[in-house]
Amino acid sequence: MSSTVIITILFVSAFASGISVFFVKRDNANALKLILSFSGSYLFAITVLHLIPHVYHTHDTTDESIGLFVLLGFLFQLILEQFSHGIEHGHIHHMHQSGTTIFPFGIMFSLCLHALLEGMPLAAHHQTQLTFGIALHHVPAAFALGSLLLHTSLSKRYIVLLLAVFAFMTPLGYLFSRAISKGEIGHIEQYFDRIMAVVIGIFLHISTTILFESGSADHHKFNKKKMVAVGLGIAVSLLNFLFDAHTH
Repeated sequence: MSSTVIITILFVSAFASGISVFFVKRDNANALKLILSFSGSYLFAITVLHLIPHVYHTHDTTDESIGLFVLLGFLFQLILEQFSHGIEHGHIHHMHQSGTTIFPFGIMFSLCLHALLEGMPLAAHHQTQLTFGIALHHVPAAFALGSLLLHTSLSKRYIVLLLAVFAFMTPLGYLFSRAISKGEIGHIEQYFDRIMAVVIGIFLHISTTILFESGSADHHKFNKKKMVAVGLGIAVSLLNFLFDAHTH
């Protein structure tokens, strides 16, 4: 998959989902929950089947060190959620103050940082599977961000601009990571595996949180539709895994 196609898919999926808040009702969350379940299981399966084996098969970093950076990424995402309030999981938090001028700087910054880091593994292998997984994951996240921004006093033009900034963060992460892996940015390519390990930890936290929280009000119960969505996500990722193994 070419860089242009990757950037286009990532940007359009996030931007289109964000601006859709101007045209669709925001009170029906059933479709978003199913997308969350599918993307969460797909992202988890890709991380386990593709990203983790790849980063452990390199020779630049010891296995023990990789595990520490995976844990660091998991904890980093846990801290990041304190500022984003789970919007990257599709949580829609409304600002009830009418006409408020409060702009959610913490949420916007943490979401952009989160999206930037998500794009980094795309510089490695398995671009096709991961690109679609991240794109699906951004559908509810961008929709939730757009919904939040609508409840501020920001103009529509400014909201669209902010959504465009958010949508460009993941392509920017991909381009930055690609430059690192090719040694185009100084000599920090030696840290590429560690960066990937941090992102793996972030993906593990995001995907498991999505699977736990999406669905019924009782998070410990899996409804039938959610089970189907989760099964499809894993099945699609597994088919990609088997296809890659066969072609190699």
